[in-house]
Formats: sequence, C-alpha cells, structure tokens
Amino acid sequence: MWDVVVVGAGPAGASAAYAAAVAGRRVLLLEKAELPRYKTCGGGIIGPSRDALPPGFDLPLRDRVHAVTFSLNGRLTRTRRSRQMLFGLVNRSELDESLVEYAVKAGARVRTGVTVTRVEQHGAAVPDRRTVAVVLSGDERPVLARAVVGADGSASRIGAHVGVKMDQVDLGLEAEIPVPESVAEDWAGRVLVDWGPLPGSYGWVFPKGDTLTVGVISARGEGAATKRYLEDFVGRLGLAGFEPSVSSGHLTRCRTEDSPLSRGRVMVCGDAAGLLEPWTREGISFALRSGRLAGEWAVRVAEAHDAVDARQQALNYAFAVKAGLGVEMGVGRRMFNVFSRRPGMLHAALTGFRPAWNVFAEFTRGATSLPEVVRTSAMARRALDALDRPQS
Repeated sequence: MWDVVVVGAGPAGASAAYAAAVAGRRVLLLEKAELPRYKTCGGGIIGPSRDALPPGFDLPLRDRVHAVTFSLNGRLTRTRRSRQMLFGLVNRSELDESLVEYAVKAGARVRTGVTVTRVEQHGAAVPDRRTVAVVLSGDERPVLARAVVGADGSASRIGAHVGVKMDQVDLGLEAEIPVPESVAEDWAGRVLVDWGPLPGSYGWVFPKGDTLTVGVISARGEGAATKRYLEDFVGRLGLAGFEPSVSSGHLTRCRTEDSPLSRGRVMVCGDAAGLLEPWTREGISFALRSGRLAGEWAVRVAEAHDAVDARQQALNYAFAVKAGLGVEMGVGRRMFNVFSRRPGMLHAALTGFRPAWNVFAEFTRGATSLPEVVRTSAMARRALDALDRPQS
C-alpha cells in the first residue's frame, strides 16, 4: 500500500512525487517510457519555472538567453537585448531525468516501462473506500494507493477518469536541427519568435549548443497549413539544408474554466489537467507549480479517513490551482484573443514600445506576471479591455 502513486514522470509528475516524498510519505512514480526519453518541447525555463524547482536543484541549462529577435511572418525583424538573463533553455529529456532523480533522493520509488490502463475507486480490486487501485497493463495485481496524482500528459487516462474537459487545442510541430559551429555561434544567447500567418500561430528558434530547436504552433485542424508554416520558416532561416535529428508533433490542450481537477482520491496536474498558458502555450512552469501543489495535497488526501475529508482536501487543491494558475490562464486567454486578431499590433508594441518590452522581460524573468501587470497598470488594463472587446 503506497501513500501516493504518481502517474507520469514529466515535470508535473516528478514535482508531485518530490513534494509527497519530502513530506515523508511512501511514494511510487510510474512512467511508461524508459528514462531519459525525448519530449516535443521548446524547453524554455522562465522565472516561474525556476522559482518552482526544488531547493538546490541544478538546472541542466544548454543556453542562457539575453536577446530576442521578433519577426512578423518573416518581416519587420528586430532584436531586443537585455543585460540580465531573460530565461534559460534545456533539453526536456535532461530536465525530466534530473527532476526524477531529485524525487528519488527525497525518497520516492520509480518504476519505468509500465503503462497505466485505468484507475478504480470501486469494485473488487479495491479493498476499502480509502484505497485507489492503479491497474497496469500486463500485471495481474493492481498497485494500491491512498491517493493518486495523474500527470500523464495531454492525452491523460487519469484525466479521462477525473472528467477533465479541454477547450483550446493546438498542434505543435518541432525539429531538432544539428548545425555547424559557425551557425551555432550566431544563435548563442539569442532566440527568435516569429508571429505566424495563421490566427494564434507563432514559431520559435531555441539554441542549445550545437542544436537548434525549431518549431511552430497553431490551432488543431490546420495540420497541413501548420506543416507548410514550419517548412517555410525553416527555409527562410537558411536551415533547410541541415537534416533534423528529430522531427515530432504534439497536441497542447487548455482546460475549460469549470473543468474538474479531482475525483475522489484522484487528482490531476500539468498537461493532464489542461494547465498551461493559453497565449504562449508555455507549460513547464504550470507543470512544476501544479505538480508541487498536487503532491502536497495528495499527502492530505492520503491521510483522510473518509470520503468527505478526502473530497475537502481535493477541493482545497483545486482552489489553490484556480486562485493562482487559473487567474494566469484567464488573462492568458484574453491575450490569446487579442494576439489571434491583431498579431501586428503586438509585434509593434514589443519592438517599438520600450515599456512593452520591459514587461515582456520582467515576465520571462519571473519579476511579474500577466495578472499582476493588468492589476497594477491602468494603461495595460485599459488597452486589454479595449483590444479584447468583442467585434461586431
């Protein structure tokens, strides 16, 4: 009998496992792949991600970003620079493996190469009402736990059990492109953000030593157009002659505002809960922060002696998520609406209006958040209200 079982060993799952293990509980972390494994992800570590890491955690940074080049579908290119580091870049395989190792040092156990098919909170496999059965493919006996945290990604089976409802769904396409040293030197310390031709789309180039992570994202249902955007993007960057080491795709999903985050003794976090920033689709900071909260509240759920107490603790977790990450997502949705309709205006602000660039820089460093900017700046609040007004 485990106190807490966590399904999925990405940033959300590893953070949940660490938080529960450091509290002295018996924790099992399940992962279907063998570690390390590749994940489609830009790998940007902004301030909120850095601040949510376990104490003493050493980030496996591949580069430190001090400059951002902005372009509007390849045009009106301008580079903004900062003396202070804006954010860091990692390979997800290295970050995830390091986070799992940290959870193990805190006392968590890890099983890789196992697939969770479902969880059961009632029935013959469940010995009592305080227990959740985690059913594994190929195993006759389920794993038993007092609380379960689902962190198994955007196509989460645990999320389906909880009843997570998704709203905005986007397709991200990405290529890892090895480049010669002369090309890598030109990109060192600088990223490119290109506001794309499709509503709500954008592309990026993130340098990581001798490899460039190049990707684009747009609404699901525009697969062919999104693929053309990536091909055109790579071509105009002069990178079409280099063979990608990895080409991949991934769906990102944002939860609806009223979507549940728990059911009984089962909770969800990270992509499994549809927690990410709707405008940029940044997910690592949301995964780390919601994972830590899920691990902390899973400890309380595990200690609950009846269904009423377990439900109250799970509701407390949901309240904590909505009060913090939910507010950020709300402002992010409004920013996404504005960006989808008027990408040129956003580009002009970031490249030609220093206060807008300063806000962007402070946001990436973690010195402020989008809700904080809207709350404290009357000009920002009025601008967002005016631009997000429904069009007749």
